[in-house]
Amino acid sequence: MTTHHCGAHSHASENHSDHHGHSQAPSPEKLAAASSEEVAECPVMEGTPVIKAEAEQAGLYRDYQGKRYWLCCEGCGPLFDAAPEEYAHSA
Repeated sequence: MTTHHCGAHSHASENHSDHHGHSQAPSPEKLAAASSEEVAECPVMEGTPVIKAEAEQAGLYRDYQGKRYWLCCEGCGPLFDAAPEEYAHSA
């Protein structure tokens, strides 16, 4: 399996620090307040927590083979779309 790190997302028009700061990633306070049922791990950026409701509001999720996967940032969507079978097994 190929693990993609933040630098793997290439978006020339994005502000480098905005993307690499994961502007969609929840704050530690929000994570602490969320129950384990409300939090998922991004399948593309393994180890990156995602608050499911926030990801859904931002459209940062994919449904694949009857299961929902929540993504940490916009850059993960195209990567998941290109190889969903690669990321679906890790989540």
